[in-house]
Amino acid sequence: MENNSLEQKFNSLIIAVSIIIPVAVAILFGVKLKDFGYNVEPLSFLPPIYATTNGITAILLVAAVIAIKNGKRKLHERLMTGAIALSVAFLVMYVAYHMTSDSTKFGGEGAIKYIYFFILITHIILSIAIIPMVLIAYVRALSENFDRHKKIAKITFPIWLYVAVTGVVVYLMISPYYVY
Repeated sequence: MENNSLEQKFNSLIIAVSIIIPVAVAILFGVKLKDFGYNVEPLSFLPPIYATTNGITAILLVAAVIAIKNGKRKLHERLMTGAIALSVAFLVMYVAYHMTSDSTKFGGEGAIKYIYFFILITHIILSIAIIPMVLIAYVRALSENFDRHKKIAKITFPIWLYVAVTGVVVYLMISPYYVY
């Protein structure tokens, strides 16, 4: 019963964070610091860094699954904590970049344009959907409710992996159009 009470304790926080993060990112995406009189240089060096962060996140996720399948729970825990930390770092860098730089338009034409936008849109939608899933899985692990953790983790893992990998793909596809 104690395990479920810990989950219930965090439910409101998970809901709040799952709403606040996408709303804040959407609002901040449209905020340009220069419009408020802050003369800041564009943080144009960040996209390859946050794309790399996504790539490392994907590697950590795969390594974490391998660790848990091999019975290495403590290693799994550390790898997952690292993946969460990198996802938070990505988010901070992503918002900082967009608050200091104009958005880059994808310049490809034809079928590649449709492929790019399909990947981008699914990446964005799933990056929003994954927030509560990761938080629920994390709280279930904290409360040592491993059966319930495993159930949501089996759904969360492939979605989070898709988001991490497509983050790199989106960067690679749009990088030729960045203006430095």
